[in-house]
Amino acid sequence: MRLRIDFGYPAFVIYGHLLVTLVALPLALLAYRRKWSRWILLPTLLVTIWSLASFALIRFGLDLNGRTTLPTNSFLASGAGRVLDMGAGSGRSAIMVLEARPQATLVALDLFGEEYDHHFGASQDSQMVGRARLLSNFRAANVESRATIVAGDMRQMPLEPASFDAIVSSYAIDHLNSKGIQQSLAEANRVLKPNGEFLLMVISKDAWMNFTWGPVFFHGGTRPATRWTQLLNEANFDVPEQGTKPATLYFLARKR
Repeated sequence: MRLRIDFGYPAFVIYGHLLVTLVALPLALLAYRRKWSRWILLPTLLVTIWSLASFALIRFGLDLNGRTTLPTNSFLASGAGRVLDMGAGSGRSAIMVLEARPQATLVALDLFGEEYDHHFGASQDSQMVGRARLLSNFRAANVESRATIVAGDMRQMPLEPASFDAIVSSYAIDHLNSKGIQQSLAEANRVLKPNGEFLLMVISKDAWMNFTWGPVFFHGGTRPATRWTQLLNEANFDVPEQGTKPATLYFLARKR
């Protein structure tokens, strides 16, 4: 039986807007057929259009439960090296790197704690669930022979200094408070080899994300690109490249 990758994002995140459609669309049709006031018809019609458009953006724009690609080909351009995934979660960014760089090996580090439970709905032992999901996804992607799982806090990692050629961190560091971010960036610098690369990906407050979710549901830890560059500089990183992809800011930094 072929294994299936499951990044664990709950169905309500992916399909939740369709619940709104199921309510708004029948009301809009009923208002049209019975010739109700336009003040009933227009709002229900607009909500229907919004919910369908938002579903399309989340399902096909972000595709949270699908594979993703490197935002820049400059990351680990040699194709080989030892990579750390800080805050690996269910393995989406780890698989991204291992598939794009077939000569690389990777250590997937995650605390498997409260944030993991919040994002992936682990109702049992987070350590057990997190490791099992990561390992299952690595096997499904056929990269398990090049990946190792380590439980640990990115603010104080149980890893040797200067032991990695590169680091990737996707949508993890930006969930920490300011002190936690500074600690994690300092740790990233500590475990990187001289001139090692750091690909940092964080949530971006894109206009279309505001349209999709609204400010009430938007991730509260967003910071402007200039602030992230400043934080990286303060942690002794240079930032030769930065850019965007849907709902994402990315920074390709290098250890000084």
